[in-house]
Amino acid sequence: MAENLDQNNKVIHELSDDTNKSNEEELKQPKPEKAIMNENNAKSQNNSAPKTDLNSENNTPIKTVPKPKKELPIEKKPFQEFINIHLIPALTEEINQRGLEINNINLENTNRPIAGDKCWVINCDIKDTCSFWLSFEKEDISSLKSISLSKPNQKPSIIESFLIDEKRITLKLIISRVLQRLNGQKLIGVN
Repeated sequence: MAENLDQNNKVIHELSDDTNKSNEEELKQPKPEKAIMNENNAKSQNNSAPKTDLNSENNTPIKTVPKPKKELPIEKKPFQEFINIHLIPALTEEINQRGLEINNINLENTNRPIAGDKCWVINCDIKDTCSFWLSFEKEDISSLKSISLSKPNQKPSIIESFLIDEKRITLKLIISRVLQRLNGQKLIGVN
């Protein structure tokens, strides 16, 4: 029995020596290689694992969330909405900021000043300063446009093309060019 104990102790001692040697070898190896080995082992274990059908586990349908609709740019809105809700109020505000008062501003489908053809006309009367008529040939801000100016209580004598070279018509562009025309005639300020 003592012999058996001695043999068992010898075997245990040899096993612990082998374990210590293998632990020392692992410590000497760089850590990234160990990580790579562990990843490779994990991959090989994953490949050997039975594959399960994920759809059978989760039968709930996937809900698609509709994208919110982008609002149209104001220039793409219907003509009358653009003119009445955006252009006229913005133009009024710009003229008021220059210390001028608007007596009347409106959109009508009427005869163009001087030419006499039927079109959409914004008529604006600025108190004690001038009047102008901005005309649109069609119910479209991209259509041919003209402008006529006159001093207070007078009829216009000239009709000028308006924004004929511009490819993209915007609210700010229309307002700035109207003010530029009024300023060019020294009607709303000094040149």
